[in-house]
Amino acid sequence: MADRRVLGIVLAGGAGTRLAPLTADRAKPAVPFGGVYRLVDFALSNLANSSIRKICVLTQYKSHSLDRHISTTWRMSDLLGNYVTPVPAQQRLGPHWYTGSADAIFQSLNLINDERPDLVVVVGADHVYRMDPRQMIDQHLEYGAGVTLASIPVTRQDAKAFGIVGVAADGRSVEKFVEKPANPPTIPDSPEESFASMGIYVFDTKVLVDVLHRDAADKESKHDIGGSIIPALVGDGAAQAYDFMTNEVPGSTERDRGYWRDVGTIDAYFDAHMDLRTVEPMFNLYNDRWPILTHMDPLPPAKFVHDTGDRVGRAIDSLVSNGVIVSGGLVRQSVLSPGVRVNSWATVERTVLLHNVYVGRHAEIRDAIIDKNVVVPEGVKVGVDKEHDLARGFAVSPGGITVVGKGQVVAP
Repeated sequence: MADRRVLGIVLAGGAGTRLAPLTADRAKPAVPFGGVYRLVDFALSNLANSSIRKICVLTQYKSHSLDRHISTTWRMSDLLGNYVTPVPAQQRLGPHWYTGSADAIFQSLNLINDERPDLVVVVGADHVYRMDPRQMIDQHLEYGAGVTLASIPVTRQDAKAFGIVGVAADGRSVEKFVEKPANPPTIPDSPEESFASMGIYVFDTKVLVDVLHRDAADKESKHDIGGSIIPALVGDGAAQAYDFMTNEVPGSTERDRGYWRDVGTIDAYFDAHMDLRTVEPMFNLYNDRWPILTHMDPLPPAKFVHDTGDRVGRAIDSLVSNGVIVSGGLVRQSVLSPGVRVNSWATVERTVLLHNVYVGRHAEIRDAIIDKNVVVPEGVKVGVDKEHDLARGFAVSPGGITVVGKGQVVAP
């Protein structure tokens, strides 16, 4: 890879409707995650850690907080020509917004023309994972593929929810690509598993540009990478699969090796948070050899106060961010973002509290996600009675997770 010019493109324009109400006034990649991060930080960290440092982030819906986060957090030295830049939809080719992920890149071909890379790495902005894309690039170059798709083994039952990569007997050449199939093709020598596409691609630049022009001219196309571009390149015999489980990330543990989560729903988002806070986490945020990078607010350390009788400030099996004060309350199996306050005799259990949530005395919160700046008054219960939560206008996921939107009033 050392002698190849590589451009990173991060697709960050999705509306994220399945994550509502967390996406009511922010783009999905800007949704906070893991206390101090935004979802987009995982994709950007993987690229930056692998020395891919010319990166364009294509944005569209409700992108203000995402643009601000990228502009203030992901500033690189331009001495060597490095950059991470948000690129909003610009209607360069006419008065219409992006109609799909392929159209987003097609409308932004000026970025590729200006940079003139040999390879283009395209990634989504809403997955939680660690990966060294250089190893995928090495395979791409070794076998002369037009496009290489990162693929992860899933059970045949789970495969029905993904775009599935059908490979030949060599385990690499892609023979078919099907979206959410009822009868998914299996992995050679592993009849109970299928390869799911992870939404991570390495393209030869000429191949990408040619197929985008071909797709743009097709009036029947969905103009989507998974739905249009990849099937076209599979038909050309130009697509190969990369097995994500072979990726070796420095500092990974046996438990979190190969971890990848699509957090596109409330339940998936919640479950991914619960993966962080166990004794041996399924996804280890403490890997300093491949750090997840972000901006840290200038807040003081977390504080736990009071140790008298039943008024004890404590957090168990939890992640607690900077600026948090647990004042005589109990936090268990939860993730607390910066600036959260939990007051005396309150209980917070199996819950994600986003920035600056205030939990009053004797309040009880269970199996919930509380968005920024929400005040839970004294003695109020959230997540305990799901029917009552729905009656108060809160969202409740199919998995039973109550979601209180940003700034939403929690009545006593």
